[in-house]
Amino acid sequence: MAVIHNQTQKNIKDVILKDQFHLKYNDKINLGAFYTPQRYVNIVWQMIKPFIDEKTIVLDSSCGYGNFFDYNISCIKKANDIDIVACNQTKNNFPQIEVYNKNALFNVNRKIFDISDNDELIIIGNPPYNDTTSIIRNEIKRYPIEIDSDIKTRDLGMSFLLSYAKLNAEIVCVLHPLSYLIKKSNFNLLKNFTANYKLIDGVIIDSGTFKETSKGISFPIIIALYIKDIRGMDYNYILNYKFTTIDKKSFSLNDFDFISNYIDKYPIKNVKHNDTDILFWTMRDINALKRNRTFMGEFGCNTIIVDKNKLDYYIYVDVFKQFSYLIPYYFGNLEVFINNELFNKYKDYFIYECVMRNNFLEKHISFNKNISLQKANEVIIDYFKSLLGQHYVY
Repeated sequence: MAVIHNQTQKNIKDVILKDQFHLKYNDKINLGAFYTPQRYVNIVWQMIKPFIDEKTIVLDSSCGYGNFFDYNISCIKKANDIDIVACNQTKNNFPQIEVYNKNALFNVNRKIFDISDNDELIIIGNPPYNDTTSIIRNEIKRYPIEIDSDIKTRDLGMSFLLSYAKLNAEIVCVLHPLSYLIKKSNFNLLKNFTANYKLIDGVIIDSGTFKETSKGISFPIIIALYIKDIRGMDYNYILNYKFTTIDKKSFSLNDFDFISNYIDKYPIKNVKHNDTDILFWTMRDINALKRNRTFMGEFGCNTIIVDKNKLDYYIYVDVFKQFSYLIPYYFGNLEVFINNELFNKYKDYFIYECVMRNNFLEKHISFNKNISLQKANEVIIDYFKSLLGQHYVY
């Protein structure tokens, strides 16, 4: 009977760890309270294992139900969460761990976790990410907690990274959106972190593999291993870094030529428009392109007035959207990229495909009307096969 009882207890814990059931959906969004699959937890521990001894303190400062501690290794383990119910559940799941109920982003210092300045500290976990400026779920997003002014950003996840620098951790191994690194505006917001830490390893995974986050378009998350380094890292380091996916695909940002090298992605302020203008929606990353329109009928604050001498490149973006199902999830936060030489070779097919869907463009651009739509699609798919190589989604 004891064996059956122990197995039952294990099954109950497995169920509990997989969902913070006491939270409503809105609270899960704002607190970032989503279960991290055990496969990813194991990757984190495998990454930090070379840096651990029995005196090392491993802290998860946003632990949820504590599933990151479901791993057998000898070290000092500390857990924290702002949610008292989650803290109590972590204590039940892992009674040997020191559990704290603090706001990890307010009055950030080692003392609140009973960690001395001389202790070797490693931080792990899957901290909340919640970009309050994003249009995704914007109607329910809010700042649920008080945050130190020197680490407050538009995204809770970036604030957590900055908090790790304030805690002066020797190693940081956490999950966060890849966009924190590859989008220069985000990277710049992390200056106090990136000036003191260097990315030395990482695995890119799909947000769609997380329960309740797969309702929208998948985006890339990186399981990132950072080591404290007084030289830090600059954005050029990220441009040349070889990122690797969990499926062993690899890429660097410098592998690509981006559309912003050819056209304006954003509206120019205080520009007057007239009825003959061609209008195009603001361009951000590929995932935003999937959600948004391209050519517009009305002018607005998010509208680009197309330079007609560069209309073919805006057509390229419109066609890119139509064929974006060929792009893997891990490129979702990149801006639209292009092989300019190959595009110019196949330009007539792109124009034909686009004009067949946007008839108003016919009066603005000349094109070969003897192309069939089937042929245009075949050529465009061949273009994407060449553009993407090993990353082409069959």
